[in-house]
Amino acid sequence: MIFDKDGTTTIVFQEKTSLSTFMENLNNTYPKLKHDNIVINLFSFSKLAANDVLEFLDISNTHKSTGKSFVLVTDKVSYDEIPDEISLVPTLQEAMDLIEMEEIERDLDI
Repeated sequence: MIFDKDGTTTIVFQEKTSLSTFMENLNNTYPKLKHDNIVINLFSFSKLAANDVLEFLDISNTHKSTGKSFVLVTDKVSYDEIPDEISLVPTLQEAMDLIEMEEIERDLDI
């Protein structure tokens, strides 16, 4: 698992692994990441479906309940195919922009 920390945001990705292994590793390292905004880069997965993205629902809800952002990045699944509780964007730049907007909203208590 590879981590790229930028201020209060950590981008997480892993190369050449299955989604189940990635999820297991993410759950094991989550205690170290729980105080940061988290971006999950899913570009290393050549095949990804809406059901695969739903695997992240529990950890996403848990993380967002603490007042932090949790964003998935992939262009293989449309945000129309998943529940609104999951933040999904097609590029890393959009993930960073979304986190910035969510932080502003939290600062303003919106």
